[in-house]
Amino acid sequence: MSTTPFHLYPLDRALLMMPLVEHVRRVVPLGITGRVTKLVGLTAAVSGLPVPLGSVVQMLRDREAPLEAEVVGFSGEETILLPYGEMAGIRRGTRVRLKQSVPTVRVGSALLGRVIDARGRMIDQKPAPNLPHRVDLRAEPISPLDRPRIDRPLATTVRAIDGLLTLGQGQRLGIFAGSGVGKSTLLGQLARSSNADVNVVVLIGERGREVLEFLERDLGPEGLARSVVVVATGDEPALLRLRSAFLGTAIAEYFRDHGKNVLLMMDSVTRFALAQREIGLAAGEPPATRGYPPSVFALLARLLERSGRTTAGSITGLYTVLVEGDDTNEPISDTVRGILDGHVVLSRKLAQQNHFPAIDILASLSRLMSDLAPPEHRAAAGSLRQLLAAYQQSEDLISIGAYQNGSNPTVDAAIALRPMIQQFLQQATTDRSNWLETQSALLKLVKMKETLAARPGAA
Repeated sequence: MSTTPFHLYPLDRALLMMPLVEHVRRVVPLGITGRVTKLVGLTAAVSGLPVPLGSVVQMLRDREAPLEAEVVGFSGEETILLPYGEMAGIRRGTRVRLKQSVPTVRVGSALLGRVIDARGRMIDQKPAPNLPHRVDLRAEPISPLDRPRIDRPLATTVRAIDGLLTLGQGQRLGIFAGSGVGKSTLLGQLARSSNADVNVVVLIGERGREVLEFLERDLGPEGLARSVVVVATGDEPALLRLRSAFLGTAIAEYFRDHGKNVLLMMDSVTRFALAQREIGLAAGEPPATRGYPPSVFALLARLLERSGRTTAGSITGLYTVLVEGDDTNEPISDTVRGILDGHVVLSRKLAQQNHFPAIDILASLSRLMSDLAPPEHRAAAGSLRQLLAAYQQSEDLISIGAYQNGSNPTVDAAIALRPMIQQFLQQATTDRSNWLETQSALLKLVKMKETLAARPGAA
């Protein structure tokens, strides 16, 4: 049976034809060629190749398969290429030909349950799926006036997030943590348990051994069945690590435009920024903040702004940020936090205490919680934050036994309710708490605080 767009419903056909017209307008005729003039570091300079930035070309080696590369800049009359692999066999005069002037990828509902690389190729050793549609990797972000207000919560089944950092459909949230604090484990739990229609998981610069571990342990068969996983390991060229982020976002946009509520999880934005730094410096861009060229910060905004809600569907973005030395104020962390709609900070101190998820509630914030949670829920969350803050301020005195009961009613309540608060905030990866259960447990804690406040000295 034919799977061309003309066999789709009229609405689907219209959705496909509009971007197709745009692609035809932007396309550059194939057959354009050039010659390698020199190699500098990881880049190749080519003369006689007038193709746009971002084009994919083939470098025709003598005795080996063609090597694909991408146009990353221009210098005088020369076009600067960064290859997708090792440049063995490339010499002065190697012929270069245009392969694709508009970076696109094939997509379709058959991608669900599959694992692909940064170039859209299946790597899970299963039969190739039928993917009839094609989307642009570098699509424009949503217009500000085409973004409906985010007014529907996204239930994650994680009590600490649903209760105190309520997330909305179409919101963008950053997960900030150092290495080994539980980012990937938390992402896997969210992928298995959230009420999103589709998950798109992008693993950027991951260790090779951890990919299968994430798929089997953290994501599991249940999570993988409604997910698309894009993988670019740390040993792959910077171009592929960068491309994987745009590929995952383009796939999420495809499902969103077909009416789905998508959960896009990207681990990690920091490695995306490091890849762009490598590309920018190789292309001759001057370093700016801590060695990052200006293009890194411009590209971060373009990538992160592509998530969000439209009249058709939504992309809820969860982006992990690997902070340097647990410093959440380093340049990438600071930039990403300013773009996103909230941040979750994972604490190494809590992780060392076997507290999972290791969310530092007082350092975390959802900017949309006031629009998503009902008034009694917001009041209860604020009250619990007060207890956590009071305990933190007096923690040193409490730990050495110097705090005198009755000195501060809020601290007294925080001490008395500490075991129940910890029980609420801690949660096994297999434990799920639905929306109503989370709200009920939160309100119960606040009522207990009010009871203690009504009986001074009872704590």
